[in-house]
Amino acid sequence: MAYNNDNAQAFRTRYRDAIHPLYNPWLHAAFVLAYGLTCIVLLWRTLDAVALWQWLLVPLSLVFFSWGEYQVHKRLGHNKTRFGQLFYKRHTGDHHSFFVEGQMRYETPRDWRVILFPAWLIVLYSLPLLGIWWLLSHIDGNLAALFAGSMLLGYMSYEVVHACEHLPAEHPVARLPWIRQMRRLHALHHRRELMHARNFGIVHPLMDWLYGTLHWEPEPTYQQNRQQHRISLTRPADEVLSYAAAPAHWPEWHPSSLRIYGRVGALLAGEVFEEDIHAGGRAGHLRWDVLDYQPGCRWQASARGDHGLALLLTYECIEVEGGCEFVRTLEYGFDGLLMRLANRLLLSRRIERESLASMQALRAVLERSQPAG
Repeated sequence: MAYNNDNAQAFRTRYRDAIHPLYNPWLHAAFVLAYGLTCIVLLWRTLDAVALWQWLLVPLSLVFFSWGEYQVHKRLGHNKTRFGQLFYKRHTGDHHSFFVEGQMRYETPRDWRVILFPAWLIVLYSLPLLGIWWLLSHIDGNLAALFAGSMLLGYMSYEVVHACEHLPAEHPVARLPWIRQMRRLHALHHRRELMHARNFGIVHPLMDWLYGTLHWEPEPTYQQNRQQHRISLTRPADEVLSYAAAPAHWPEWHPSSLRIYGRVGALLAGEVFEEDIHAGGRAGHLRWDVLDYQPGCRWQASARGDHGLALLLTYECIEVEGGCEFVRTLEYGFDGLLMRLANRLLLSRRIERESLASMQALRAVLERSQPAG
């Protein structure tokens, strides 16, 4: 059976339920950063009159760390060995089951439990480095401190960049050029058929390039923009999703939807329909493909439109006491540079307002009458 977003969501639920209630993600992250920075500061405070050539050891050490990270990631994280069985279980078993391509973002800080290394690992990692520093300091104190400190800096950069690679796509840090490219490479690494063979680098792709394991694909057009809105409803989840997943009803509650060409009722995965729209102040026509329908839980469809427009629309219902929470996630983008610029300057704000209005209209419709199937 193929591993997909549904499997990942089920695994996430089980994994979160198993996290100890006293686990504190903020304390976890703070300890790693504080311990690592403290060690680096203490080591580098011993530096004295560092020569220019000695500073070259910093980038060389970081490259050496990247080589080590690549080897450990590839040979132990993705291959079962007696020596690395704990790491394999935590990495391939947990991390790659929790995050799959298309579902790479963490949802709550407690999800950091499956992103960050255990807090004790940085202490264990630092002990041999401190031993190496002590031994080398008898030969050259500057080189000893620079090497040990740089190796700790490599560890911390791994933790920070890896966490950034699981940020929500709309987060400002996730849109930074270097982080954005590494997020894409890491998302490709989490594709099931690629994870054992491609893109093992976390901080940069140098080792993947050297070893011939680098794999790049442009991100889908729809990943350029993401808008998500939630409303609480007093209807059961299955009724709400049955209504929302029936595109024939969209003109009743979404101001951008003018006319639907397709059958009545909730559409199933594999079905297609078309839609006339007026969104962001522009008229257009969309051709939709339904990708997923899980009654009472999730409905998803993708569309292509005029001017290189690509859309991914997801409806989700979460059961709560007295009804459900309805979540609408719209991801969209344009192929052309001109339309991307127009979206940034004008269209995105209009689409945001229309999306908010649609959610309020949906609530009004559902509270006014029993939804039809």
